[in-house]
Amino acid sequence: MTIQVALAGPGAFGQKHLDAIRQIPDVKVVSLIGREPAKTQEVAEKYGVPHTTTELADALAMREVDAVILCTPTQLHATQALACLEAGKHVQVEIPLCDVLREGEAVAQRQRETGMVAMCGHTRRFNPSHQWVRRRILAGEYTIQQMDVQTYFFRRTNMNALGQPRSWTDHLLWHHAAHTVDLFAYQARSPIVQAHAIQGPYHPELKIAMDMSIQLKAANGAICTLSLSFNNDGPLGTFFRYIGDTGTYIARYDDLVQSHSKGPETPIDVSGVDVSLNGIELQDREFFAAIREGREPNASVAQVLPCYQVLHQLEQQLLADNGPAPR
Repeated sequence: MTIQVALAGPGAFGQKHLDAIRQIPDVKVVSLIGREPAKTQEVAEKYGVPHTTTELADALAMREVDAVILCTPTQLHATQALACLEAGKHVQVEIPLCDVLREGEAVAQRQRETGMVAMCGHTRRFNPSHQWVRRRILAGEYTIQQMDVQTYFFRRTNMNALGQPRSWTDHLLWHHAAHTVDLFAYQARSPIVQAHAIQGPYHPELKIAMDMSIQLKAANGAICTLSLSFNNDGPLGTFFRYIGDTGTYIARYDDLVQSHSKGPETPIDVSGVDVSLNGIELQDREFFAAIREGREPNASVAQVLPCYQVLHQLEQQLLADNGPAPR
C-alpha cells in the first residue's frame, strides 16, 4: 500500500518532512499547499510533487490523498486539522497542536468521532537520544528526579530557519515550551500536577515575550526547570539534562552523553536505537505505520492534549501577571 500524502506549508520545516519522506518506502507526496504559488512550485519541482495549490481544500478534495501533514502557521493548526478529519484524511500537525486550548480539544473530540489517525509533531519523543533514555526508564533501570532544559535562540526579526520572512510570529510558550512540557510528562511517566511560569517584557515589534522560565512537577515527585530565550547569542538549540537515580545524561538533539562529577563526559552511541538518527523521519515513519496498522500513534492528539492543558494554565497565569501582549 502506497500512502499518498498532501503537505501544507513548504517552508523550512515542511522541507524537513519532504526530506524525511524520501527515506520512507511506499509513501508519495502528491500535493503541496503553500500561500506563495511561485515558491510552492519551486519546492514541488525540487521534490517531484505533481500538484500544487494555495488552498488546503483543493488537496482535501483529491480522492487519492490518504493523509495530510500540516507545517503551516501555528494559528491555523487546529482549524486545518479539523478540516482534514472532516474530509476523511489522516493528519499529522506540526507542533503546536493549537494556541487556544478549546481548539485543540475540538481536534481530539473529532478524532475520537472519526477514528482517523491524528498525530502531533512532538519530535522529542522520537529523537534517538531521548528514546535511549526512555528505554532505560521502561526497563526499570532509571528514574528521573529532575530535568533541566534550556531552549535558546537569537531572534530580532521574524525569520524562519531558512532565513526567510515568516508570515506569522513564533512563540516561546505554545511552540517551544510544548516540546519540553510533553517530554517531561512522557519520560517521567507521570502527569504534571504543578506548573508555574514567569516571563520577561514583550518585544516592541514582535509583540511576544523574549524570555521565559517554567517550573513543573509531576505526580510522582519529579521536577523540571525550563529556561527559554530569544535573546541568547549562542549556542542555539535545546539542551536537556536528565538527572536521575542512576546517572546524569545530557541530550543535545540527536547526541547523548553521560555526565560525571569527576572526569569528562562520556558519549553514548545511539546509532542503533532506531532505523535512523533523524527524529523527523522517525516521527513520520510512526505516522505512516499507524495508518497502515490501524492503531493509535505515539504522540497522538489524545496523548499530547494534557501538554496543551498545562500550557493553557501557564498562559492564564502569565496574563494575570503581565496583561495581554501589546497590539
